[in-house]
Amino acid sequence: MADSALDQNAGDSATISGTTSDPSKANQAAENGSGNDNERPQSHYFETDTEDWEKISDEELKNSYEATTQKDSSVATKNETLPAEPLSAPVSEPQRPVSLPVSEPQRQTPEPIVEDTYEDIAKYKIIEVAGSDKLGRPVIAFYSCHLPPSSQIDHTRLLRYLKYTLDKYVENDYTLIYFHHGLSRGNKPSFSWLRQAYREFDRKYKKNLKSMFLVHPTYFIKILWGIFKPLISVKFGRKVQYCNYLKQLESVIRIDQLIIPAQIKEHDDKVMVKYRNKLSTNTVVPDGQKSEPLPTQQFGVSLEFLKVHNEGKVLPKVMVETITYLEENGLDTEGIFRRCPSAAVVKEVQRKYNHGVKIDYMELIDIHIPAVVLKTFLRELPEPLLTFKLYDKIRQINDMESTERISHCQTIVSVDLQEDNYIILKYLIEFLTKVVANTANKMDAINLAIVFGPNLVWSTDTAASLTAMAQINTFTRALIEHYTDIFTRDIAVQ
Repeated sequence: MADSALDQNAGDSATISGTTSDPSKANQAAENGSGNDNERPQSHYFETDTEDWEKISDEELKNSYEATTQKDSSVATKNETLPAEPLSAPVSEPQRPVSLPVSEPQRQTPEPIVEDTYEDIAKYKIIEVAGSDKLGRPVIAFYSCHLPPSSQIDHTRLLRYLKYTLDKYVENDYTLIYFHHGLSRGNKPSFSWLRQAYREFDRKYKKNLKSMFLVHPTYFIKILWGIFKPLISVKFGRKVQYCNYLKQLESVIRIDQLIIPAQIKEHDDKVMVKYRNKLSTNTVVPDGQKSEPLPTQQFGVSLEFLKVHNEGKVLPKVMVETITYLEENGLDTEGIFRRCPSAAVVKEVQRKYNHGVKIDYMELIDIHIPAVVLKTFLRELPEPLLTFKLYDKIRQINDMESTERISHCQTIVSVDLQEDNYIILKYLIEFLTKVVANTANKMDAINLAIVFGPNLVWSTDTAASLTAMAQINTFTRALIEHYTDIFTRDIAVQ
């Protein structure tokens, strides 16, 4: 009986391995798969003509593919369980294991993963980060005039580069400005590319986009918008606004911080002639830019003005009230400083501050209101907190070794920065270290640097760029992460 069982196992082994004692039966089994004449091969979907392929549903393709892979897997599993030696072979004595020389496997050092920075696309400067808008939100600018001829650029990589750039900012509320002038038949992406772009820019990118401005729209862009509008949610559609000329952007952002190519400026001059008699008289201008500020003015005036009208106190009233409230009530708020409340509410708070009206943030309920008011206050200073003269020196940080950066920051802050600005900056950064220390809000130093960096320093004669923003953010991050090493001046806060 033992021999019979062994013979049976050997027969099963032969059958599984695809060999039989009868060659004709083996051929028939190979032709019919399982041996059933009525069974259709599992891979028949992959042998159809193009017309038949289009008739096959995705579900059928998926089921067919899974069935094929399952069949292959089951055969492989059976083969793996076969004995190494024929079971019917007589065993006279235990075989001594043969010792074979085993060479030690060569250790290969894994190659470092190099991040693709898309330099072949970035060199065209199609997209730039242009600082922050008047609510402290990052501004992303897209320039159609910088698009090269379609034959000179890989539009697939362009789409990846757009996502690569936006991924650094979409976790926060942000504003997008699209400059349409310069788009032509030669550099215009295909309609299929636009459709793919809309699909790939999913909810992650659309959710925190608060405003999208189309500057110098043409009939083409309006027609294109009409085509896409039925496919776009009503909520997203409300975020899109036309700007027929650059001046209309002044209610949103400081024009001087935008990189505006010469050809766009020339085109805008021509457009202004056309719209000269149609200019809006409702452009929002910060109160501080009016001829004579009120004695109670808080926004848009210098730190010196605030000190004079605040009984000689160095710390501005707006900063003290917003930071104090946020310390007591907002450190546990997830995404604090990332979200923006209603712009109308923020402007009303500004108006009340400027007229000396007491603000009770408990009545406003929304914790994001004082957070945005703080960023707005910093952004509307006539001169940034880190001053214009230190702008170029701050930007040098990325050219240094990591070991030199702390001392570089310390020199700028504790030596070069004037005393009042130092006190105010120290007060702000100390608060931001408390935000980072509370993990519940999920705001680390990198996130806060992206939010606050553009509101701490900017240039009078150089528009913001991706390179400049990266340098400023690196500097701001260092201030937060190395607060005790950088702020070494011993000055009492008044």
